[in-house]
Amino acid sequence: MNTNSPRGTSAADASGERHWANASAPELVEYILARYHAVHRELLPELIRLARKVEQVHADSADCPHGLADHLSGMAQGLESHMRKEEDVLFPMLASGQGALAGAPITVMRMEHDEHEAALRRLAGMTDDLRPPPVACATWRALYAGLQTFRRDLLAHIQTENEILFQRFAPAAVN
Repeated sequence: MNTNSPRGTSAADASGERHWANASAPELVEYILARYHAVHRELLPELIRLARKVEQVHADSADCPHGLADHLSGMAQGLESHMRKEEDVLFPMLASGQGALAGAPITVMRMEHDEHEAALRRLAGMTDDLRPPPVACATWRALYAGLQTFRRDLLAHIQTENEILFQRFAPAAVN
C-alpha cells in the first residue's frame, strides 16, 4: 500500500512524494489517520514489550535503560488520548469545513505536541540518544531501531499537523 497517496490525486515531486500542503483537509486527515495514528497504535505495544524484556534481562547492566518501558507506556497513554481527541472532535470539524471553529482545539493539540516532543527528549536522555551500548543484545538493538522509527514518525506526524493542517485553520496560533 502506498501510504503517500490516499484517495485522490495531486501534485507530487520526482520521488512520488505527495505535496500534502496542496491536499484537501479531508485527504490530509485521512492520510494522518492511516500513516501516523494507525502506525503509532501498532508500533508502541511492541516497543513497550521489547523495553520490558531488555529491562528484565539486562537489569544489572549500567547501560540498561531503567524505566524505559514505563516511560513508553506513559507516552502511549498520552498519545492515545491525544489521537482520540483529534479523531473524535478536531478532525471531523476540519474535514467537514468547520475549521473556523477549531482555534481552541488546535491550540490544545499544539500544546500536547510540545509535551510529546518533551517526552521524546526524555526518551533520548534515557537511551543515550537511541545508541545501543556495545553489550546490547539483538532485542536491545531491535528496540532502539524501533524507537528511532517511532521518533522519526512522531516528529513527522507533529510537523504535518502543526505546519500543514493546523496552519490552515489557526495561522495566528503558530507553535
